[in-house]
Amino acid sequence: MAIPTTTHGCLLLVVVLLACRAPPAAGADSEFEDGFSPKFPGCDNPFQKVKVMYFVDGAEQNSLTGITARFGRVLPELVNDATKKHVVVLPTPKSSCAKSPETFAGAVAVVKRGECTFLEKAKVAEAGGASALLIINDENDLQRMVCTDKDPPPNINIPVIMISQSAGAKFLAAEELKFMTEILLYAPEKPTYDGAIPFLWMMAVGTVACASVWTIAVVGEEPTKTAPSLGGEEEPESEIVELQTKTALVFIVTSSLVLLFLFYFRSIWSAWLLVFLFCIGGLQGLHYVASTLIIRIGNCGGAKVKLPLVGNVTVVTFVVLPLALIIVVSWASHQSSSVAWVGQNLMVASALLVSAFLYDIFWVFISPFIFKKSVMITVARGTDDGPSLPMVLKMPKEFDSWNGYDMIGFGDILFPGLLVAFSFRYDRTHGKDLTDGYFLCLMIGYAFGLSCTYLGLYIMKSGQPALLYLVPSTLGVMVVLGARRGELSQLWNAKA
Repeated sequence: MAIPTTTHGCLLLVVVLLACRAPPAAGADSEFEDGFSPKFPGCDNPFQKVKVMYFVDGAEQNSLTGITARFGRVLPELVNDATKKHVVVLPTPKSSCAKSPETFAGAVAVVKRGECTFLEKAKVAEAGGASALLIINDENDLQRMVCTDKDPPPNINIPVIMISQSAGAKFLAAEELKFMTEILLYAPEKPTYDGAIPFLWMMAVGTVACASVWTIAVVGEEPTKTAPSLGGEEEPESEIVELQTKTALVFIVTSSLVLLFLFYFRSIWSAWLLVFLFCIGGLQGLHYVASTLIIRIGNCGGAKVKLPLVGNVTVVTFVVLPLALIIVVSWASHQSSSVAWVGQNLMVASALLVSAFLYDIFWVFISPFIFKKSVMITVARGTDDGPSLPMVLKMPKEFDSWNGYDMIGFGDILFPGLLVAFSFRYDRTHGKDLTDGYFLCLMIGYAFGLSCTYLGLYIMKSGQPALLYLVPSTLGVMVVLGARRGELSQLWNAKA
């Protein structure tokens, strides 16, 4: 599959491909109810996702996330219903498996996991007068706290919440520095209506449509009847990146290995490395798109200026590149901001789509049975302290108390987009229009598949592998249409 690129286009392609396999279209929040965690009389509370607001010497910090136990008092859904802020106290011993010499007097006891059961910790904390118990997990994850069939019915009347190891470290650090730490606990529900999804849908569908018609509508490059082979003679200014079936399959294997590396070695440096690579690709992409538009609209691409150490560069590049650099650096340094989100032949496309289709399903749905959690979603969330991985299009949820995001992986746009772009160029080279061609049908199929993805997200309340819906609605549509028209063999061997 031949893909026209700009100078150094291979670098941009590699960076985008490596970053594109992210969680499928999914909400950033997760549901803790799994249908398997046991329930017993007196120990059958629903798991609540807890928003832990904490204040250090009166200054509000970024809120943390926790999970309630099957036992204990249920937390209110609204912050206004939460009684008041409570002081944090670290008991002695820190495991809270034995009675502390001092009373908690309405404070929140923050203890470390281990040495005794969750129930025993809760009983000791409640006996000491604590208003709530926060248990720091021994890993950067949240575990469901349940009872066993041998436990007597618990009679715990304080909330019991688990927080991750990295979240607990913030409380421990503040206490070591003798800062006064206060906590406010509540468990907001996710809103029924999510206004971010329609905008994310339009972004993804619009990206695929614009990318498909880009070379003709903007660059002005009309596809020819026969594309030059990789070793053939080419136009002086043309560069072709040739994707072959073997390349597509190797990419899926490489992506899986990278995903496993990020899963086992989640660290700040690896996250920043991906951010750096993404910034290089983003810088080149912004420069290419903006320069092409300016040259096409203003017809001013010939003027050049000579720079020290660099040599002759076009005036367009001289103006656009610094602006693109400012945008990239601003995005990288403000990732946590609420506005940071602003910022081929059929054989190859089939191999890439089918492989990515299986890849999505395995790493989202099957990997939890092997690795105890979804590898893809875990990697995409990154670490609590590091940057978010640049692997998705994100749209903030306007009405969400969690300030969460809806998202779609770059690969869920790129892989089907390659097939849609191929269909557009195929139609042009074979004299087809919108009524008898493939492009319009695939665009409708992509939009329908993406809609089904978000419908599945809403119904199943969990992250969905978008390619599970997008592959049948794009590749499936092309295969069915090609078979009905008697053009499947021609499509399979065509280049566009």
